[in-house]
Amino acid sequence: MTRTNGPADVFVAHRGLLFTVAYELLGSAVDAEDVLQEAWLRWAGVDHDTVRQQRAYLVRIVTRQALDRLRVLGRRKESYVGPWLPEPLLTAPDVAEDVELAESVSMAMLLVLETLAPTERAVFVLREVFELDYGEIAEAVGKNPVAVRQIAHRARAHVAARRPRGTASPAENQAALQAFQRAVETGDLQGLLDILAPDVVAVSDGGGVKHALPRPIVGASKLAHLLAAGWYPRGVTWSAEPVEVNGGPGLLVRLDGEIDGVLSVQVENGLIAGLFHVRNPEKLSQVGREVVISR
Repeated sequence: MTRTNGPADVFVAHRGLLFTVAYELLGSAVDAEDVLQEAWLRWAGVDHDTVRQQRAYLVRIVTRQALDRLRVLGRRKESYVGPWLPEPLLTAPDVAEDVELAESVSMAMLLVLETLAPTERAVFVLREVFELDYGEIAEAVGKNPVAVRQIAHRARAHVAARRPRGTASPAENQAALQAFQRAVETGDLQGLLDILAPDVVAVSDGGGVKHALPRPIVGASKLAHLLAAGWYPRGVTWSAEPVEVNGGPGLLVRLDGEIDGVLSVQVENGLIAGLFHVRNPEKLSQVGREVVISR
């Protein structure tokens, strides 16, 4: 007798995809997990015999829940202390092999998505990353397909003007990260100047709880001098472990043995063009383990 998958089996089978949709819309793993809990409750109450396309139906539930939460998060960010960065994820090395997925969850791209209106963000993510057709997206965002096509065109142009300029190979990422880590650990000013892109941008998020840069730093010279002077005060014991962060190179930083922050770097043409440092403790709850993302 052939066993048919029940509602729980179907949900679990799509969980990685659903989490990734929610995370790309929200930039928060904690909120994405909450959305999945709400989606499961709604899915469990559905008459599953009437559902023809389970994947599209589940994505629709998650998108609607995420859009509701995204508007609430927007109001929260208005009172956020200091620069805001997405919540970092430790991802498996194989995520980087899917270039489009890795780019879509990168810190740099998530910051670009932050500049879109909620519906534009949902349409862009569902179309460009998860390749849903316009009819499926229209049902998810509550618009007609013609309107969705227009929104998709507008969002695509907006993102194209702001997205990272290129992707680096795993070897380039590893080489740049190693050179950066070595220079920071030794206070090598010239080493930092050699690995930082001239127009590098560094953003630090402490959420008003941990010390962080009050505003982004732009330019290799300014950032290199700051880092060479010492990442942490003298006498403090810190270490940095290379990890995969949001599908790309990064460092898990420990202070006196405890996780203190996550650094994600964006590499372009062999140089570090973006540096994103999250220290807000509320955003570090997921960095003790790898998170499954998929599409």
